[in-house]
Amino acid sequence: MERRSVAKRSSRYLEHSGDLRVRSAAGTMKGAQQLGKENGLGFNRHSASPSWATLGDFTTTLRVLPISALAVVIGAVCAFVALALLRLIGLFTNLFYFGRWSSAMVSPVGNHLGWFSVLVPVVGALVIGVMARYGSERIRGHGIPEAIEAILMNGSRVEPKVALLKPLSSAISIGSGGPFGAEGPIIMTGGAFGSMIAQLFHLTSAERKTLLVAGAAGGMSATFASPVAAVLLAVELLLFEWKPRSVIPVALASAVAAVLRRYILGFGPLFPVPEHPLFIGPKALLGCVLAGLLAGALSALLTVSVYAAEDFFQRLPIHWMWWPAIGGLAIGLGGLVFPQALGVGYDTIGSLLQGSVTTKVILGVLLVKWFIWAVSLGSGTSGGVLAPLLMMGGALGGLEAMFLPWEGAGFWPLVSMGAILGGTMRSPFTSIVFAFELTHDANVFLPLLVGSMVAHAFTVLTLKRSILTEKVARRGYHLSREYSIDPLELLFAREVMRTKIAALSGASTLRDVQHSLRSDHRQKQRLLPVVDAEGCLVGVVTRGAIREQIELGGDAALEQRLSEIVQTSVIEAYPDEPLRVIVHRMAEKGVTRMPVVDPATRILLGLVSLDDLLKARTRHLEDERNREQTLRFPFSGGGTSTVPKGSITSVETEQPASVLRKA
Repeated sequence: MERRSVAKRSSRYLEHSGDLRVRSAAGTMKGAQQLGKENGLGFNRHSASPSWATLGDFTTTLRVLPISALAVVIGAVCAFVALALLRLIGLFTNLFYFGRWSSAMVSPVGNHLGWFSVLVPVVGALVIGVMARYGSERIRGHGIPEAIEAILMNGSRVEPKVALLKPLSSAISIGSGGPFGAEGPIIMTGGAFGSMIAQLFHLTSAERKTLLVAGAAGGMSATFASPVAAVLLAVELLLFEWKPRSVIPVALASAVAAVLRRYILGFGPLFPVPEHPLFIGPKALLGCVLAGLLAGALSALLTVSVYAAEDFFQRLPIHWMWWPAIGGLAIGLGGLVFPQALGVGYDTIGSLLQGSVTTKVILGVLLVKWFIWAVSLGSGTSGGVLAPLLMMGGALGGLEAMFLPWEGAGFWPLVSMGAILGGTMRSPFTSIVFAFELTHDANVFLPLLVGSMVAHAFTVLTLKRSILTEKVARRGYHLSREYSIDPLELLFAREVMRTKIAALSGASTLRDVQHSLRSDHRQKQRLLPVVDAEGCLVGVVTRGAIREQIELGGDAALEQRLSEIVQTSVIEAYPDEPLRVIVHRMAEKGVTRMPVVDPATRILLGLVSLDDLLKARTRHLEDERNREQTLRFPFSGGGTSTVPKGSITSVETEQPASVLRKA
């Protein structure tokens, strides 16, 4: 019996001894072959273009152009949506606290309601509870977790009524004294409008996601005059990818909204600050580290307090519709003690950044604002988190300014604002750029980088989830915030395919292969490639199909040739294809094994299965876990340090393929 290699450099077969025997009436057949290699993988000079010529950095297509056009429209729409939300907040604030019809932005501070002001947040919360129960429960919360859930679990589909009820409920909540900001509601509202427009067209879920996030970024850009931070927030928190197909439309939507803002809301910055020094000394940098640590600690405490309040409300024996009213009572009582804690508090944030607040105001923000914000947000009312975080971060910086080096008025409040955003939202780059766009103070980039990253590191190491993703997790979902290159993108089929496999000749009959299949012990290979005399793939057949054909057809079936029963419509892989492409093809076609062929000559080169694809994951785990010292200090002993043997289990195939590291 002879065994032939079909992975060869010429049309000549390599002769080997084998154990699969297939006989025909004419004598011994050379139908069952063992794939081998003369050298390397046996590619011939006429193979297809190398992978570097066919693969690129990105997979974006011209489809990005119509999506970008829709995103531009959505960005323009969301600029006016942001204007409408701000006007609604002003209108309800004037109605609730001053009894006048005006949409101008005012603070509840200075109202003359006295003790009756305690009831204003309660009334507003009751209205929100009714709207949530009989309108849509999606209006509860601070907006961003709801947007994340819509993206990940609902195919980026948002009900049209949410686009109406969310801004209305948020305006009532903030206008009645709620200690929230407009950013969370506008992100959800802008996302709802983006999703609605996307649903009017035939789009994929990924394209709807892009347009939903484009609406969210457009709304945030128009509200805060922060187009770059809006895009970064989309990337770090909402898109769950960094691809041109999504970043380009989102960036265009944000830019359009920022341009329109200048005409409908005015120019930025929202919070002008005194100029700070470009260079700060080592003491100030160490102060930024301390500010980051304190901001990280405060971020962790804020997150824990919000969900402790939510747990408290979950244990109450009343319907959740009434919870916001209890939170409203806490707001009303807190407003009596410290009126500056009510509403969005933009005026207080501006004063903190100017360094013109008293210690009483700083303590009031840290204590009263924190308490009423955590209780009311935990009650499930509607409102955002960014503005309260800015205010509490600024108050923390005000305390730090009392003992840290003097770097100018408002320096430490600004650093602490960025740091607390980086620690609480786990989006450090967004927090750095957001703080800059709010103030236009480019000299604080370095202090912001240090403070935000230290705070981010603190909460990453101490909390499993952020204030935004905890709510998603409590609804039964898991969300990972880590992005990396898929290991399957780095390896090619030729690096993991099995090259020593059994193959059958198309000229063989079922009688020829019947005995061989019974006596062969390598039952692990279920898919058997069928090749012609030149080693080119004809089709595939499974062991089960051969046995079934013999059982059903009897003796007559034994004279059938394999070429008659072979499956010729084969899902194939090519040696220069990344494993990611192969995995996607397997998922799309519903197969778990594929022959690997030369795309130019169709010569069979090997076989790849799901088990082989796991080699890429195994190699990734080895890179993550194996520790080794590749360079040694002079005169030092020791050797290579690795993880304990057996902590990583390699996936074994019949015969592992040799590995080529270069494309």
